[in-house]
Amino acid sequence: MRIGVCSWSLQPGSPDDLARKAGECGLSSVQLALEPLLAGEWDLNETASVLRANGIQILSAMVQTKGEDYTTLNTIRQTGGLRPDEHWETNLALARRAAPMCTKFGIDLVTFHAGFMPHDTADPEFSLIRDRVLEFSQCFHDHGVRVALETGQESAETLRFFLEQLRSDAIGVNFDPANMILYGMGDPADALLLLYKHTYQIHLKDATQAHTPGEWGAETPVGRGHVDWTSLFETVAERHLNVDMCFEREAGDSRVRDISDGLDYLMPLLKSAGAQI
Repeated sequence: MRIGVCSWSLQPGSPDDLARKAGECGLSSVQLALEPLLAGEWDLNETASVLRANGIQILSAMVQTKGEDYTTLNTIRQTGGLRPDEHWETNLALARRAAPMCTKFGIDLVTFHAGFMPHDTADPEFSLIRDRVLEFSQCFHDHGVRVALETGQESAETLRFFLEQLRSDAIGVNFDPANMILYGMGDPADALLLLYKHTYQIHLKDATQAHTPGEWGAETPVGRGHVDWTSLFETVAERHLNVDMCFEREAGDSRVRDISDGLDYLMPLLKSAGAQI
C-alpha cells in the first residue's frame, strides 16, 4: 500500500514543478495526469527522466475525457465520461494514444470517469455505456494496463452491478469517498463495503454534504469534511484491502499545504494500515 498525490491537484507547470511540489507535500509517489503529455505540453521522455531523477514513483495514470462540464450535477450527468455521442470518437482516440504512454512509464493502472450509469439494464443508455467502457478499456488492456472507474456519479449498488455485468478482472474501481458525498450517493464507508472486491485504488479526498438535495456538496481538505476516515480504514483492514492511495485536492489556493496537513491527519491510520509513505 503506497501513498501518493494526484499530479493535477498540484497544478504543476512542468515535470520539475510536479516533483518539487510532491516533495513539499511529504510524498514521493504520484498518480500522473496524462493530459499535459497528450496535449504536447510535456515531453514524454523528459517527464520520465525528471521524475526518475527526483525519486518520484508513478503509481497510476489518469485520463480526462473530452467535454466534461461540472457546473451542476445535471450538466455533468449529461457530459461526463464516455456518454456524449459527439465526443465518443475523440475519447476513443485519446485512449489509443494514452495506452502506449502507460507502457513507457511502466504504469499498470489508469483511471477515468465512465459517465452516469442507468440503474435499469433495459435502459438503452446502459448497454451504450457498457459497450463504450469495454471498448475504451480494451485499448489499455492491449498494453497490459488495467482500468479503474471513478466512483460517485451513481450509487455503490449500481456501480457494483455494472461491474458484475462487465465480467472483467481488468476493470475495477478508483474509490473516492468524497465523491460519494459530493454527488449525494451515500456513506463512503458503506459504499466501500460493497465495492472493496473491485477496488484497485483509493483517493484520499474529503467533502461536506450539500445543504440542498440535487446540488453539489463542497470539497474540503482531508479531515475537515464528512468522510469518517476511521470507519473507512476499518473496512480497509477488515477486508485486507491492499491498494495504493492518492491524495486528491481539486479546490482551494493552498493545495500543497492542504495535502501536507491531510497526510499528517491520516498518518496514524496510514501507519496502522502498513502504508509506505
